[in-house]
Amino acid sequence: MKLTIERGALLKALGHIQSVVERRNTIPILANVMLEASKGKLALTATDMDLAIIETAAADVAKTGTITVQAHTLYDIARKLPEGSQVGLEGGPDAKGGQVSLRAGRSTFTLASLPAEDFPKMAGGDLPHNFELSAGDLRGLIDRTRFAISTEETRYYLNGIYLHAAQSNGVKVLRAVATDGHRLARVEMPLPDGAGSVPGVILPRKTVMELRKLLDEAQGAIAVSLSDTRVRFAFDDVVLTSKLIDGTFPDYERVIPSNNDKILEVDCKVFAEAVDRVATISTEKSRAIKLALAKGQLTLTATSPDAGSATEELEASYTAAPIEIGFNARYLLDIAQQIEGDGARFSMSDAASPTVVQDSADASALYVLMPMRV
Repeated sequence: MKLTIERGALLKALGHIQSVVERRNTIPILANVMLEASKGKLALTATDMDLAIIETAAADVAKTGTITVQAHTLYDIARKLPEGSQVGLEGGPDAKGGQVSLRAGRSTFTLASLPAEDFPKMAGGDLPHNFELSAGDLRGLIDRTRFAISTEETRYYLNGIYLHAAQSNGVKVLRAVATDGHRLARVEMPLPDGAGSVPGVILPRKTVMELRKLLDEAQGAIAVSLSDTRVRFAFDDVVLTSKLIDGTFPDYERVIPSNNDKILEVDCKVFAEAVDRVATISTEKSRAIKLALAKGQLTLTATSPDAGSATEELEASYTAAPIEIGFNARYLLDIAQQIEGDGARFSMSDAASPTVVQDSADASALYVLMPMRV
């Protein structure tokens, strides 16, 4: 293999794919990125066996071929090369010691390589369900649910976003749900063409995070292909393929209360800033904050045996019976950050039951928050 590629194009592609590669690997080949040169382009592939990303960049290819080199080392070199420089890559099984040489300006690097045939291939298999989403819609589904993904490995089926087709008030929707047992996020959008028969799938947390990074620069539509065991997202010059979590997502509808009758409407930005201020005093472990509601008024309180106490009063729209309820301040702020409109609407029942939070102007997202004793 012999090629020349512009440093910016190489760096962009490596920046997208190198984070898939785990820093600690028991299998040496998994620390490498595979570089595949064909006519006029270079395809870079990184995988951790569960997730693979292939990105293609334009390159001046003198000799086609495939090599592998350490992903993080190559990324660090590309990062430190002068802007605008041309990077020459040459190597393959015939090269001395199977090594790869990299030249840019007056710099020359000789990099260790491993045989390309040892690089694991993600079995594509048949992906029978195909539909398209806009990059903005997919970003919205991920951004408004990923904060609620569980990090507790024992409940592995909660370590991702549950994506499925559903019905909402007689309308077919594509729904994304995430929960960690303390809070739940449910976001929906109109069902895309071709997605009517998609199976309910759980996208793993790492896949969600890597996909979200790629979406920042995505233009146009995202082609989604699904089976019961794997998913593929293809857009621009990138193809991301991932295994799905093999588990059953719980019946989340059961935990969404439908008859909470105590309704609080409050300015979301003012509320979030007040929660953040008052929570300064709460103990780091519980982050507990108390909401006391009376007619037209909301009082936030936090106390700590070490730091003292804090109170703040806010104007709010509330006409039901007075109630005191406690929440984890961090969870409240996480939800407040997802609300893009001015108003947040809290529907409560009592101090021990789940509370529903929504954007007053947008019914497509719904959040459920479990209270805590304060």
